[in-house]
Amino acid sequence: MKTMRNAFLIGLTCVAISLAAAEDNPAIKKDMAQLQGEWSMAPGFPVDQPMPDEIRKQMKRACKEDEITFTPEGQLFLKAKVSIDPSRKPRTIDYEMTGGFTKGKKQLGIYELDGDTFKSCFGAPGAERPKDFTSQPGDMRTSSVWKREKETTPKQE
Repeated sequence: MKTMRNAFLIGLTCVAISLAAAEDNPAIKKDMAQLQGEWSMAPGFPVDQPMPDEIRKQMKRACKEDEITFTPEGQLFLKAKVSIDPSRKPRTIDYEMTGGFTKGKKQLGIYELDGDTFKSCFGAPGAERPKDFTSQPGDMRTSSVWKREKETTPKQE
């Protein structure tokens, strides 16, 4: 019993240290700051299932702190806690689903950030992390490109 308690305490300490290290990591802070805000799906994506512009324009995702919400056509599709590792090549991103039809599952992906463009590729929940940004019908991957929505400032009179 004492061994199990010690193992638990050691594990808990390791998690606390890794979380503290993530909060202090400037690369993680930088990329998480860049992910913040509201995003719209770019034309021509997702790669594996191109969609008409009128539907694509309704695809929205928002990131606030470490949480992402994806609302196509204004309906909650997924809500997830986000964790990233910009030191890996390609950079990795994980979603721990907290809402939507995949709630309770984990989704592993890769990403690129370039100014106001966010590119990602995810395996299906429970699947392996993609190694590249390709996505073909039937491969259980979702590849997409998002553009940051520009903030509009109300006119001052």
